[in-house]
Formats: sequence, C-alpha cells, structure tokens
Amino acid sequence: ETQALIYNPNTGQVLGINALGVAPTGATADFYRERGHRYPPPDGPLSAVTPGTPGGLMTMLAEYGTMSLAEVLAPAMEMAEGYPMEADAARRIRAERELISQWKYSREVYFTHPEDPENPGPRVGEIFRQPDLLATLQKLVDAEEEALAQSMGRKEAIYAAYDRFYRGDIAQELVRGTQEEGGLITMEDLDQWQVYIEEPVSTDYKGIQVYKLTSWVQGPVMLQLLNLLEDVDLTGMGFNSAEYL
Repeated sequence: ETQALIYNPNTGQVLGINALGVAPTGATADFYRERGHRYPPPDGPLSAVTPGTPGGLMTMLAEYGTMSLAEVLAPAMEMAEGYPMEADAARRIRAERELISQWKYSREVYFTHPEDPENPGPRVGEIFRQPDLLATLQKLVDAEEEALAQSMGRKEAIYAAYDRFYRGDIAQELVRGTQEEGGLITMEDLDQWQVYIEEPVSTDYKGIQVYKLTSWVQGPVMLQLLNLLEDVDLTGMGFNSAEYL
C-alpha cells in the first residue's frame, strides 16, 4: 500500500493519495473456510492484496511531479544491481529463514548461501543483488522511453509505464508467479484496481491546521485525539512529566 498527503503550494490545497491494495475477487470468506482457514493466513500468496505502491508512486509523479520516471527510479535500480547488505536486514532474513523457505521465489532472492541451513541469507556487507527487480524497473523505464519516443508528454509516458505494470507483461508475470504459489490475483484484479485522489480530513489544533487521510487508515483517530487535547495545557505540565505522559 501507499498513502500520502500532497500540499500544492500554488493553490494551497492538500490532497490525499489512496493507493491501498485490495483483496483479489476470489478471496472470499467461503474460499478460506473451504480450505480450513478461519481467517486468511498471515503470510504467503493467500494473504496478498493487489500491489498498490507502484501505481501510487507513478500517479503522484505523473500528476504532481516534475521529474521523469527514469530519473526517480535510478537510485532504486542502482541498489537492485547490488548494494552492501545491512546488518538489520541480514538479521531479519536469518530469523525468518523457515518462513522464507516455504516460497520458491523468496528462496531464490534471499537465500544467497543455501548450503548453510542455519544462515542461508546474505552476510553483512555482502553485495546483495536483485536482478529480477532490476529487470522489472527497467521495463517501466523502457515503457516510458518508448512513449516519449512517440511524442507523448511526460505525464502520458509515466502512465504508459503504469499500464505495463498493471495490464502488460509485468502484470502477466506477477499473476503467473502468484498463482503458481497458490495465490488468487488475476489480470482482471490488476486492471480494475485504481488509485484514488481524495480530499483529506482535517482539524484546527490551537491555530494549526492538521490534515490526515480518511478512515481507510488510522488518521482520523489522531485528529480526534488532538481535539481532546485542544484545551489541555501540555506546556504547563512540563515535557515528559508524569502528568504530561
């Protein structure tokens, strides 16, 4: 999922970006019950929603940005080509090795030392490469470049990359790989998914206008809490005092 608030300095307007992935159409309560699940499993393809982050980022860039997709993706592509593995990620891969081992493509990506059952993942400082991710990002850049070569504008070219992800060969491979592992996402699920540009909710807190996304996240709860605190003298309590906390 991707969520964002965007402030337009030219108009003073604040916009909300709702790029929340959704459950595939086949993920019904009956489907899970028939397979012995009281709830959808917490891990694996049967827990997956449609990817929202690529569409959310490309929509924000197309509608409100100034750079090209190639410019924005360049650092991510550099890292996908190879970067020194950090300690926290190495530790988490090792801790979750039994979970990761259940999924073929997860093993291929994360188990750089499959000969070591106790620590099959990358070592700290080892150059970690993600060639499939790099290939996917390159396809997005290629789609943009092809559109620009056809005299499309910056915005239309970014949406050409969007279409390749959600309706083209990237979508086809995503669906194939997901369904191979037992997942439910279909081409129609990806095609029908969309980004929503919304009006956020807001409140005035002691003269400051605070904006949050709507009830598909927890944002409104924060605004309610600020309303409760409107008449409380937090400063007078002393920072981190017992009363303040």
